[in-house]
Amino acid sequence: MRALAAVAPLSAVILMLLLGRSSRAAALAGIAVLVPLVAFVFPISVSTALRSAAEWAPVVTEVVLVLAGGILFAEAGRFTGNQQRITGWVTSSLGTGIVPVLAIVHGFTPLTESLTGYGVGAALAVPLLLGIGLPGKQAAIVGLLGLCAVPWGSMGPGTLIASHLSGVDFDALGVTTALFNIVVFVAVGVTAALLVSERGRRVPAITAAIGSALALSAAVLGANVLVGTAPAGAIGGLTVLALHIGLRAARSNRIGMSRDVARACVPYAIVLCGMLVSTLVFALLPAGGGAAQAILTSPALWLSVSTGALLAVHRSAARGAVRSAAATWLRVAPATVLFVVLGALMGVSGMTEELAGILARLGAGYPFFLPLFASLIGFVTGSNSGANALGAGAQTDVARALGLDVPLAIGAHNAAAATAMMASPARVELAVSLARVPEQRGAVQRLLLLQLGVISLAIGCLSFVLL
Repeated sequence: MRALAAVAPLSAVILMLLLGRSSRAAALAGIAVLVPLVAFVFPISVSTALRSAAEWAPVVTEVVLVLAGGILFAEAGRFTGNQQRITGWVTSSLGTGIVPVLAIVHGFTPLTESLTGYGVGAALAVPLLLGIGLPGKQAAIVGLLGLCAVPWGSMGPGTLIASHLSGVDFDALGVTTALFNIVVFVAVGVTAALLVSERGRRVPAITAAIGSALALSAAVLGANVLVGTAPAGAIGGLTVLALHIGLRAARSNRIGMSRDVARACVPYAIVLCGMLVSTLVFALLPAGGGAAQAILTSPALWLSVSTGALLAVHRSAARGAVRSAAATWLRVAPATVLFVVLGALMGVSGMTEELAGILARLGAGYPFFLPLFASLIGFVTGSNSGANALGAGAQTDVARALGLDVPLAIGAHNAAAATAMMASPARVELAVSLARVPEQRGAVQRLLLLQLGVISLAIGCLSFVLL
């Protein structure tokens, strides 16, 4: 009875999403099912509820602020024309062939997605891919494959939620996630190479894809270790993009950058430099910085500072950017918060512990199925934050019950759940619309689901070996 009750909220979420309802409606349905269960089957005291609310309030606040900052940053870039200037320069600098495709999949898209989130990286990548000559269907697929660094998207609010639920240090979780994400980087690179290369050129294209993927893996892992998790995806993407452009310049003519393009890159530089400098300063201090450290190392601050500076220069774009960002934030933020609330209530009431008991019955086989379960939750929620809010607590309880390494287990969960974003229906709809091939939606969806299945199985095998 208790086991069925523990599964009920998650089942309600899945059912609503299968019926085509929004993420917000699905989260509300899960909470509606959960509330009477908390009252009668998994009761919690008022003091426990208040203590949990106080514990989660800072996390929810930071996630909401990071969401707002990332959305406004993206909209400001669009309304001021900065995104178009950078897109045009990247297209002209990379030329055609497999190299520009890999530069976009492993460089440009991870960079922009890490700074903004919400699939903005794919939205910016599709026009680039069309610009270098890819057909619409290929452009849509390859653009979505670039969502391979989602654990670091928008500076990692989803990973922050997983960290809080599991008790694993945020930066430590970034490192273990990066280890499992090597599988993701290699898989999307190889798929892109198979899609765009000619039959007789596939072996060198796959070789180049693996090299590009390993470069991104090394850059992201190194940034997680040396700097921290929040800016690691952006640093990794920027490193690989610079590497590909540098190799292109070495093989052909010198690549220049106009003043307009350089100015368009300034907001990105402010975010990256602000995060890097503040993180390094506090890392060198003998004692923690307390509230000052929390504020100055938050992605929300630097996204807001960068956007504020940009809109102060382009005042005519401010009203449109703010209005568009507010509309997007009102669609995205409530669903994210509701999923966090749902996950927190399931945890404090003991539901995740009950779910853990069910999963623990898999015994020695659990490490293999862990990423498959994470991918399912990621696909149905369409959000790394939602997937972690719903699943990270249960996965942590199972890992502890079975005596597994919790940081590694949650790293596998985080990587697998985030990978599902590239196959989520909303992202596919966006990509095929931008590629102007809406009739190809089913074909794109099927290929990406196949890709997701292969990656989940590969992470499952790696998880089984390591755990």
